[in-house]
Amino acid sequence: MNTRHLSVGEKLFDIANYLFLAIVALAMILPVMYIVAGSFASDLEIGSRSFFLIPKDITFDAYKFVFKDNTLPRSLGVSVFITIGGTLVNLFFTFTMAYALSRSHMIGRNVFMNLIIFTMVFSGGIIPTYLVVKSLGLLNTYWAVMLPVAINAFNLIVIKSFFQEIPNELIESARIDGCNDIGVLWRIILPLSKPVIATFALFYAVAHWNDFFNALIYLSDAKKWPMQVLLRQIVLMATGSLEMGTYDPTYVKPPDQSIKMAIIVVGTLPILLVYPFIQKYFAKGVLIGAVKG
Repeated sequence: MNTRHLSVGEKLFDIANYLFLAIVALAMILPVMYIVAGSFASDLEIGSRSFFLIPKDITFDAYKFVFKDNTLPRSLGVSVFITIGGTLVNLFFTFTMAYALSRSHMIGRNVFMNLIIFTMVFSGGIIPTYLVVKSLGLLNTYWAVMLPVAINAFNLIVIKSFFQEIPNELIESARIDGCNDIGVLWRIILPLSKPVIATFALFYAVAHWNDFFNALIYLSDAKKWPMQVLLRQIVLMATGSLEMGTYDPTYVKPPDQSIKMAIIVVGTLPILLVYPFIQKYFAKGVLIGAVKG
């Protein structure tokens, strides 16, 4: 097999690209490494060293403070439940509505699309949304943090456009074989949409994992708080802005900065572990092998 030799200009261009990407990667990785190192550092070291990647004296006081009782593990389980349950709700309503709107024969299709686009520009606001949630009897339930954000309008439009690009020959052949709309969606559309499902599932999951505002508004029971709300309370308590009865006030708290860094690590690590399992779907071709001949 003949291989083409790169010219001097092409080699210099590749070297410049590698250097640029390496600088970008370091700019993203070094702050994360500093946060992890700072969560194990002492108060004196954080105050005396402006930047370090390996602490001189490793201490676990910040993590002992965060994991002092079963409050954080319980809230972690709540966050996992809300993230998984909320993501399934998002995917179900978004994909079913996107498929319906992608069919040209749907009656009132343009009207619904205009209403969806309208919601991207104008929203009801916090108070009307709260009153709707309250009138439905969803306050202090997990449904209150999942149903109001069941569909993201922008994601819906993107998925609808993707469905419209799937060849009609596949759908018509499925209808000839006796599939109805549900069968077409389940047997044809969704198997071809694995990269799209993985991508938007990740978007929805990250949004649910990082969300604390809706839980702070709708969940009054502290035992139902997700991890992000609890970590917010721990930060406020560590800085002296709040006292929580679940923690011993006689406990000598570690430095404020190390607590914040430990909380960033605890709040970020679980969602980072999901990326390696979903990343392989991002670059896959959707219609490879779908249409032959």
